[in-house]
Amino acid sequence: MAREVVDAMTMRRALTRITYEIIEQNKGVGNLVFMGIKTRGIYLAQRLAQRLKQLEDVDVPVGSLDITLYRDDHHAIDVAGQAKLNGADIPVDITGKHVILVDDVLFTGRTVRAALDALMDHGRPAKISLAVLVDRGHRELPIRPDFIGKNIPTALDEQVNVALEEYDGHDGITIEKLEG
Repeated sequence: MAREVVDAMTMRRALTRITYEIIEQNKGVGNLVFMGIKTRGIYLAQRLAQRLKQLEDVDVPVGSLDITLYRDDHHAIDVAGQAKLNGADIPVDITGKHVILVDDVLFTGRTVRAALDALMDHGRPAKISLAVLVDRGHRELPIRPDFIGKNIPTALDEQVNVALEEYDGHDGITIEKLEG
């Protein structure tokens, strides 16, 4: 049984707060690029860019990373036995830019590590920051987010589910206990 811990309005407020923090910490947003980690991170990156446009009247490029090939815990294997590169959509040259990786949930840090590897294959940013909607703890790697929507402490036998309007038809965050 999943219990809702964040509703749509609270999620909207958290994303607005992240946007303000990005503006404040960067003293201008002209050199930014948002890179969403597939799948929900892409929609969150687009939302942050839209909010930044409303607040600062600046268009920040938004790209996407599919980090499947870069995961150290599993790879998608095709028929020929090669790991699949599902790719990245990076609309600008990221060399010398401040790239903000965006993801829905930060847990062990392995997804972010894979995203860093994928990103470095596409250029050399001047700086890389991390924005997450939910930080649930339980890190296995020394990775810390720069911008956090919500800290939601969880047990290892719980799962955090982020639902986004663009993908799931509604906004909200739930926690459910895993079976077994």
